[in-house]
Amino acid sequence: MQKNSSVSKAVLHVGCGVHTPDKLHETFRGPGWREVRLDINPAVNPDILASITDMQGVADASFEALYSSHNLEHLHPHEVPLALAEFKRVLKPYGFALITVPDLRQAAQCIAEDKAEEPVLMTNKGPITPLDILYGFRPFLANGNLFMAHNFGFTAATLRAALADAGFCEISVEPDGEFNLWATASPSAALSSGKGAS
Repeated sequence: MQKNSSVSKAVLHVGCGVHTPDKLHETFRGPGWREVRLDINPAVNPDILASITDMQGVADASFEALYSSHNLEHLHPHEVPLALAEFKRVLKPYGFALITVPDLRQAAQCIAEDKAEEPVLMTNKGPITPLDILYGFRPFLANGNLFMAHNFGFTAATLRAALADAGFCEISVEPDGEFNLWATASPSAALSSGKGAS
């Protein structure tokens, strides 16, 4: 079936933070996508002011995609299922979620090798160590930004299990080798793949 290229699809960018063009994943930067920004912090001027654990202002099945970059690790363990349930709820049946979180397994490997304080990544905010990946970026925490603390974490297996427990289908979780896990998941296997139920 040929799609009308003039019709844009909407991506809900949760935990969007301050608006900068490169924050949105390149998948969604083309002319066929329209970004809707959601954040709990009013200072970043989101389109929707809400927590990712309670997005009551977002209608059911209203987005073709959802993008979550480094949000889930800031939640407490009991909040993760709430957020994932909300992610699934707001996606259209044929939509998908793209989620990235720190890779605890890679960070733990460095810590086990006594490299906990050695920089493993360089960013414009400064060097990142395995302990920053585990607990949150310590310079931010030292400046009083305790929202940046990490309260939970994932390996590929535990992220896959959490998505499955939330009812997602067609789940893929891959490490990128740079201390991140990338997951894609769909609300409905049959509709997202274009195949009938088996």
